[in-house]
Amino acid sequence: MPAPASDFALYCCELLSTVGPCVARRMFGAYGISTEGLTLAILADLGSGEKLWLKASETSRPAFEAAGCERFVYLAKGKPMSMNYYCVPDEALESPQSMAPWARLALEAALAARLPRAVRKTKKPGSRNPVLNT
Repeated sequence: MPAPASDFALYCCELLSTVGPCVARRMFGAYGISTEGLTLAILADLGSGEKLWLKASETSRPAFEAAGCERFVYLAKGKPMSMNYYCVPDEALESPQSMAPWARLALEAALAARLPRAVRKTKKPGSRNPVLNT
C-alpha cells in the first residue's frame, strides 16, 4: 500500500478539486497530482521549498509568465532542463476558488497533451484564456 500523501499534497488536491477529484501519488521523490488519469500538477522542491507546479501548454504559458510564475527547471548531469510546468501565483494557494482558473489551464494542458502532436499544432494559439479573460 502506498504511503499516505503529505498534508501539503492533500491541500493541493483540495485546491485543484474544482476540475475533478484529485489524487496525489509519490513519484521520483515528489508527488504527481492527477484527476481521471490526467496529470495536472507536481509537488517538488527544487531547492527553495516544496511548491505546486501546474502543467502548462503553448496556449497557457503566456498567462503563467504574465503572472510572474517561475518555470520548472532542474539540473540533469549539470545542465538545466525544463518541464512545461509553472508554479502558481501565491494568491491562488488561498482557496479552491482562487485556484480555479489556474486549475482549468492545467486540465486543458493535460487534455491537450493527450492529443496527437499534429492535432496539437493545429490548435490556434491565442484561443480563449480563462485567466486573462476573467
